[in-house]
Amino acid sequence: MKDLGQLKYFLGIELARSKQGISLSQHKYVLDLLSETGMLACKPVETPIQMNHQLGILPDQIPTDMGRYQRLVGKLIYLTHTRPDITYAVSVVSQFIHAPSEEHMNAVYRILRYLKGAPGKGLLYVKNDVSNIEGYTDADWAGDQTTRRSTSGYLTFVEGNLITWRSRKQKVVARSSAEAEFRGMAQGICELLWIKSVLKDLEIKYTNPIKLYCDNKAAIQIAHNPVQHDRTKHVEADRHFIKEKLGQRIICFPFVRSASQLADVLTKTVSNKDFDSIIDKLGMIDIYALT
Repeated sequence: MKDLGQLKYFLGIELARSKQGISLSQHKYVLDLLSETGMLACKPVETPIQMNHQLGILPDQIPTDMGRYQRLVGKLIYLTHTRPDITYAVSVVSQFIHAPSEEHMNAVYRILRYLKGAPGKGLLYVKNDVSNIEGYTDADWAGDQTTRRSTSGYLTFVEGNLITWRSRKQKVVARSSAEAEFRGMAQGICELLWIKSVLKDLEIKYTNPIKLYCDNKAAIQIAHNPVQHDRTKHVEADRHFIKEKLGQRIICFPFVRSASQLADVLTKTVSNKDFDSIIDKLGMIDIYALT
């Protein structure tokens, strides 16, 4: 072992330090990907996925090169390590790696066109006065066009900095939006508890309840209501898990308006204006952009 100095580049991830904080990006990785696909001269787009897309597996779809599709999607998945802005789009196109069509390939190319607009965008980690752990959770009810499964997503912040994020299709079909949100809340709680456990091992302890913001009042009411009824029987295990953490005052569920729900960017398509606003609030910047 030897001292190589301050970390600057590791496995395609670039690290830059300044008075503002520490920035993580994959600028060279993106440029290499665009060069490999011949997209360096393409026209950029403002969002990584088309608004109100109808992507799915159709019986009359035109197949495309499966090997090329899988390679591109695999490289985009690795890019999501520093690019939460493309996480939802990548999660959508990754669902069709076993039966891709030309329409799915066009969706992949749209992600590349979005990356062309800001290849150096990444996450900025700053030191601030915030001393807490919090998260945002959301679900898009029955959003999948083929199976009608819901997509849930969560974001977790430690001292105001984005740490983890995930967009995932739920394993079962939710029968209501409250059920879809409730399952998403359970996933978000597990992630927050894991982060708290890791920080505890590092001797960093937080005594205040962890805030998990949700924009569905019905799901929050179910979490606080210990009475069983028809609306909660199919999510009984999640309900008892959430009830236990609420009783121990480990977590709480503040209500957040849909306009301020940051996890929307992980579960559905949003307008250009809302997309840019959310990305800014996640702490994403482009240190390579011209000023």
